[in-house]
Amino acid sequence: MKNFFLLAILAFTTAAFFSYREKRPAPTLLSPECYVACYNGDIRDQFRAEANTPEFAALHLAPKPYTLENPTGTTLNFPAADGKTASGYFIKSKKKTNNWIFVIQEWWGLNDHIKREAETLAAELGNVNVLALDMYDGGVAATADSAMKLMRSTTTERLEAIVKGALQEAGPKAKIFTIGWCFGGMWSLQSSLLAGKQAAGCVMYYGRPENNVEKLKGLNCDVIGFFGNLDRSPSPAVVKQFEADMQAAGKNLDANKYEAGHGFSNPSNPAFNQEATADAHAKAIAFLKKRL
Repeated sequence: MKNFFLLAILAFTTAAFFSYREKRPAPTLLSPECYVACYNGDIRDQFRAEANTPEFAALHLAPKPYTLENPTGTTLNFPAADGKTASGYFIKSKKKTNNWIFVIQEWWGLNDHIKREAETLAAELGNVNVLALDMYDGGVAATADSAMKLMRSTTTERLEAIVKGALQEAGPKAKIFTIGWCFGGMWSLQSSLLAGKQAAGCVMYYGRPENNVEKLKGLNCDVIGFFGNLDRSPSPAVVKQFEADMQAAGKNLDANKYEAGHGFSNPSNPAFNQEATADAHAKAIAFLKKRL
């Protein structure tokens, strides 16, 4: 009889446990929008977390093979703010100038596509020193898996130290412009924030925008941005919030939107949108020339 009661209690407990499991709602994955709406942490760390997901990797086609022939730039080594050495692809202006533009890579690394963009900017703008920052310390990816590994291998602190080192290299009298795509789009804005009163103009091709209004109040330059209405990172909702945040901070943002998806203007993208890219490039050059 005693064993019967023990078995009955065990059966009841087991049934109750599985009943609870069946009724418990399944966990809901955070949408990209929630990285902005649900958190108040450092947006740079949030982006690194998102960029290490299969969903983010799926937004990127493998970069098309390309080798830059007859490069006009050289490797520039300089001390980073953390005491280590940083480097970049440097194209010095033919005439002495205090104008500098930092070119910031996609998440693939400082590949020849980005070096070509740096050379194009140097040729079209003229009176400017162009420095394409090597944010991965020599690492370049050809697949999404290797790009995620490179992203994991660095830290927000190291990336910030590289930018601060570049600012030190440019000097206290330098006018700092920034441009970047995706990962580089986010760091274009972050670099302009780090530049303080030296910031002269920021060009961001998509990339996760800063969502801290108080931090945006410290921005000392205008921003021109290019975004895809079909993009999921950042989504149209995130871009709309960025516009509101910039307005709340009292800063100027020219947000240009295209019927295109993620990375529509990435230099390494084999399926880039030619029409949107041409329009964005013309507007970016005009924006920069006006402020040089």
